[in-house]
Amino acid sequence: MDDIVQQAMAKWPNVPDCYGWLGLDARGDWYMRDDQAQAQGAFSSGKPHSKGSRLSHEKLIEFIQRNYASDARGCWYFQNGPQRVFVELQATPWVWRIQPDGRVTSHTGQTVSVQKCLVDDKGYAYLQTSLGFGLVHTQDVEALAQVLDAGHWESEAVRLEDLPRRYGYVCSPQAQAVLKKTAGGEA
Repeated sequence: MDDIVQQAMAKWPNVPDCYGWLGLDARGDWYMRDDQAQAQGAFSSGKPHSKGSRLSHEKLIEFIQRNYASDARGCWYFQNGPQRVFVELQATPWVWRIQPDGRVTSHTGQTVSVQKCLVDDKGYAYLQTSLGFGLVHTQDVEALAQVLDAGHWESEAVRLEDLPRRYGYVCSPQAQAVLKKTAGGEA
């Protein structure tokens, strides 16, 4: 985490969390979700305008990615100074890219080692890695098939709906906060 972020957290420890305004799609792209985008539906709803605006500012993306983490509940967030901006996940907290030389990198650019390959009942491929669990980018499925055919990894069949619980992540921290609030707890 950036030093400036840690300093801001120490200076302002009680800044309220932010929900629904940032999304990570299945291709590893970040989206800013204003009120209008949020009103269109959940980030993962598949509605074209519910995703919001794709971020393209390189320095902003790098800042988000350096300060991307998860809490004890499995909710992923971007620590923006003293404020946690919780991330709506379209698929998983990580999106993996398989490089031509066989290395695997995250959507944040970190190189990882692969521990396990999984394929869900819809045909999507996932990797459990030294960094965590994530979806293989759709453009890298052919490279993944070559690695599997070469016998470097074995794949395991899984059910899509079991993945968040099994790998400890929450796709919609916003929905979880709303449920908690309506049940009488704090978000």
